[in-house]
Amino acid sequence: MIESAQNDTYKKLLSLTTAKGLKAHGLFLLPGEKLVREFLRAPCLPVVYEIMPPGGAPVASSAAPIYLSRALFDDIDVLGTHFNILVLEQPPMPILSDEDMKNYAPAGIELAIPVGDPANLGALIRSCEAFAVPRVILTREAAHPFLPKSVKASAGSVLRVPMARGPALGDFPDTAIALDIAGTPIDDFVWPANGMLLIGEEGQGFGCRQFGKRVTIPTKGVESLNVVVAASIALSRIR
Repeated sequence: MIESAQNDTYKKLLSLTTAKGLKAHGLFLLPGEKLVREFLRAPCLPVVYEIMPPGGAPVASSAAPIYLSRALFDDIDVLGTHFNILVLEQPPMPILSDEDMKNYAPAGIELAIPVGDPANLGALIRSCEAFAVPRVILTREAAHPFLPKSVKASAGSVLRVPMARGPALGDFPDTAIALDIAGTPIDDFVWPANGMLLIGEEGQGFGCRQFGKRVTIPTKGVESLNVVVAASIALSRIR
């Protein structure tokens, strides 16, 4: 039983609630009874630890059990799930440089995402799985996809959708297709067999950056849609 907030193992586990800790350790937290039990039915990533509150019973036989005092467990259970938390290894996530993007050849219609809100990011990755997006490229502006809020909002899709890290939004090639407030209406747009659909930043769009191909979702009475809604509509049309 770990009871001290100065314990090194506790500090490591707590750091997994932050992007810095996720990058440093290559691990992430899987919270929530539904997510945990679904994962254990068909594990796709190595389980490193199982974090439990006092009196908790292990559910993952392959994991090293770690018992925390109630106060320390609550610090790590940032979503308030009150259930065992699995610590998993992050799946491989290649890093694409500015130079890589110049000659990048998408396979199918891939999605580039700069979404900075972890919950919106997770929800959008869930849509990507639903509409069979072959790969998601996270721009430099995007939140970490394995933050607890992202994992929960994705309903586990972050475990299965292929992802890569890319450069900043402004460094993507002109050949990307921009989902923008102005452009060809989505019903009239002819999607190529292979390409990259680029979503603008929440609230900022693409700034001054212009892309050769732009597609828009016509609306009536509202200026713009939530980023997850807009991207999901586009993905459904592509599919």
